Amino acid sequence: MAFGTESPKGSSGRLVWSPEYLRLTAGLIFMIGIFVYALLQTRGIPALTPQGLLLLVSSAIVGAYMAMNIGANDVANNLGPAVGSGAITLGGAIVIAAIFEAMGAIVAGGNVVGTIKGGIIDPEGVAQASEFAWLMFSALLAAALWLNLATALGAPVSTTHSIIGAVMGAGIAAGGWGLVNWATIGQIVASWVISPLMGGMIAAVFLYVIKRNITYRGEMHVAAGRVVPWLVAIMAWAFATFMLIKGLGDIYRLPVGRAALVGLGFGILVFLLLRGIIHRHALQMANSKEGVNELFTLPLIFAAALLSFAHGANDVANAVGPLAAIYEAIQSGEIASRAATPMWILVLGALGLAAGLALYGSKLIRTVGKEITEIDRMRAFSIAIAAAITVIIAAQLGMPVSTTHVTIGALFGVGFLREYLKMNYAKMEQTIIAGHQGEERPKVEEYLRRFEAAPVTEKRLMLAEMKRRYKESAESSLFAKKERKAMKKAYESQLVKRSLIVRIVAAWIITVPATAILAAGLFKLVILLGG
Repeated sequence: MAFGTESPKGSSGRLVWSPEYLRLTAGLIFMIGIFVYALLQTRGIPALTPQGLLLLVSSAIVGAYMAMNIGANDVANNLGPAVGSGAITLGGAIVIAAIFEAMGAIVAGGNVVGTIKGGIIDPEGVAQASEFAWLMFSALLAAALWLNLATALGAPVSTTHSIIGAVMGAGIAAGGWGLVNWATIGQIVASWVISPLMGGMIAAVFLYVIKRNITYRGEMHVAAGRVVPWLVAIMAWAFATFMLIKGLGDIYRLPVGRAALVGLGFGILVFLLLRGIIHRHALQMANSKEGVNELFTLPLIFAAALLSFAHGANDVANAVGPLAAIYEAIQSGEIASRAATPMWILVLGALGLAAGLALYGSKLIRTVGKEITEIDRMRAFSIAIAAAITVIIAAQLGMPVSTTHVTIGALFGVGFLREYLKMNYAKMEQTIIAGHQGEERPKVEEYLRRFEAAPVTEKRLMLAEMKRRYKESAESSLFAKKERKAMKKAYESQLVKRSLIVRIVAAWIITVPATAILAAGLFKLVILLGG
C-alpha cells in the first residue's frame, strides 16, 4: 500500500496493515519513545531554560531520526554482499547487524566524539553558543532528510559526507564562506574518485586470484583446500588491522603501521589454526563452484559482523556528534569543537541505528546485494576484504574515505571483471568453434567441455592449436563483426546494470551541495523564527 493513497481498511471493513504502514507506525512509536527517553534524561540538568530544554529534546529526536537513516542507508554496504551471495539470510543479517552496530556505538563509540567532522568549520567564527547549537541542529536535520530521500530512491550515499555537507552549509549561513576549511572539502571531493576506484581494483584483483587459482582448476576442491587458508589469513590480518584503526580506535588507538603488525600476527595465528581444518573440509566438498563457495560462508558472516561493529563505533558520530555539541552548548554555554558524549546520547544513537536498519534497511541491502551485479560468496569475499584493505591504505595515506563509496566501487569492480572474463571466454569459445569448422556438433561440444575443465596452462595450449587450425583454414570467421558487438552488449547488460552507476554516482556528487543548501536554508529559517 502506498501511504496516503489507500485506506488501511479492507473490503470486509477490518483493518489491514500493509508492511509500509506497519513500518511507518513502528517508526512513529519509536520516535515517541525517544521523546520520552530524552525528557527523562534531561530532567536533572541544572539551570536548563525552557527554550534550552525544547532545543535539546528536539535535537535528541532529530539525532535519533538521523541514526535511523544511517541504519537504513549506510549499513546496507556491510550486509548487501553477504546477503546477495546467500551466505546469510536477510533476516539473519539484520539481526547480526543490529546487535553489532549497537555494540559498536555503545562500547567503542568513544568517550569523546568530534562534533565538527574532519574540521569542516571553525567554531570560533560563530558568535554565540545558542547560534552554534542551532547551526548543529540545522545540519543534523538536513543530513537526516537527505538520507531519508536517498533511501527512498534506493541510492546508497555516504552518511559522513551528508553531515559534512550539512555542517558546511549551516556554517556558511552562520559565519560566511571563510568559516569553512576548504582544504578538507577538497580532500573529500578527491576521495569521491579515489576510494571507489581503489576498492574496485582491489576487489577485482582478489576475485581474479580466486578464479585463477581455484575455479579455473580441474580439481577445484583440492585447489580450494590449498588456497582458501591463505585468503582467510589475509582477511584476518585485514580485519584485525581495520578494527584496531576504525572499530576500536577510541578504546585503544594504534598507529597504522603498528596496527598492521598486530594484524599480521593475528593473521598468521588464524592460518596455523585453520589450515588443516579448511583443507579437510574442502576435500569433502563437491568439485564445483557451488562447493567452493561454501568455504567462504563463515568468513563472510564474521566480516559482516565486524564491519557492522566498526560502522557503529565510527558512524554513530554522524548522528550523536552534533547532538553532543548541542548538549555541551546548552549545558555550559560554551562552543566546543569536541565534546564529551554522555552515555544516554550514545545509547540513543545505537537504538536509532538498530531501528532504522530493522525497519527500512532491507531496500538498500537488496540494491547493494542483488541489483548492481550478481554476487556469489567468492565475489562477496573479495568485496569485503577490499573494503577493509582500502580503509587501511587510506588511513596510512591520511586520506578521508567513505566505506559506502569503497564498497560500491568494489561491487562494480567485481562486476566489470566478470564482464571482461565472460567476454574473453566467449572469444576463446569462438576461436575453438572456428577451429572446428566442418566438424560435427557433438565433437565441438565435447572439446568445449574439456576446455572448460582444463587448467590455465592447458587452455593456452588448446587455444594455440585452435588458432593454428583456423589460420590454415580458408573459411571466414564464424561470427560477423555485428554479431560480436551484439554479444558484447548482451554480456554488459546482463552482468552490470549501467543505469545504477548513473543513479549512484549522481547521488554521490550532489550529496554535499544538496545537504549544504538544505542546512543553510534551515538555519536561516530557525534564526528568522527566533531560534
